Amino acid sequence: MHRFVFAALLAFSAPAALAGEAGTAPPLPLANVYREDVDLDRYWVSEKLDGVRAYWDGERLRSRKGNRINAPPWFVAHFPRVPLDGELWMGRGAFERLSGAVRRQSPDDAQWREIRFMVFDLPSSPATFDRRLQRLREMFETIASPCVALVEQFRVADRAELMERLDRVVAAGGEGLMLHKGGSLYTAGRSDDLLKLKTHEDAEAVVIGHLPGKGRLTGMLGALLVETPGGLRFRLGTGFSDEQRRNPPPLGATVTYKHYGRTRNGVPRFASFLRVRDEI
Repeated sequence: MHRFVFAALLAFSAPAALAGEAGTAPPLPLANVYREDVDLDRYWVSEKLDGVRAYWDGERLRSRKGNRINAPPWFVAHFPRVPLDGELWMGRGAFERLSGAVRRQSPDDAQWREIRFMVFDLPSSPATFDRRLQRLREMFETIASPCVALVEQFRVADRAELMERLDRVVAAGGEGLMLHKGGSLYTAGRSDDLLKLKTHEDAEAVVIGHLPGKGRLTGMLGALLVETPGGLRFRLGTGFSDEQRRNPPPLGATVTYKHYGRTRNGVPRFASFLRVRDEI
């Protein structure tokens, strides 16, 4: 209880904790948010997997920050010796278990048997995504490993079909959809070459305070006080399990939250905690 009170007192004065030193981050493409004016004829569509972004450099798996992911040797034994961009995935709704497994310095074979590396791009190719996808499909015809798979990419006829696909994925417990421009090159940074579509918006903020709970939550976290990259501060009080309330994200951690639009003052509407951002 005392740590929550102390953190609350520091909430408006304590700087965010510095992140630990990281390796060389691979130059990954990042997604913008889907807009209704997007020309769907130019895009491939796939499910947005709720996993951990990973980069296979031809010899080892690395995180988006460039740190080595300690996968068991048998897991990567039959990976192709070319760079691959993808997502480590345990299935829908299993992010917390996956994150714990991936962070272990000594990999647990039983956990890793539930994980697959879901590939969606070929970073070393200078070709367009249309051609990269064709090359990946040819490559995966000869890969005999249950540990690596190619993400299904498909086309939609119009926005109605896109939204129908979105509803189907979300109803089954998925996160949303990704759209990848067929004529795009593999380029680092955020652009419309890659788009994400969800039923809600999500964003990130830094934890700057722990506010104590009341009633049933006495002695646990009541809400996080967070700050957005633009300097907006607000309380994030829903979306936590009791275990997360007993052991909340530390000061300085970056958390992802979902929301449904914003108020006139720019505050996220109905904001709810999703997870601590993957920092491996």
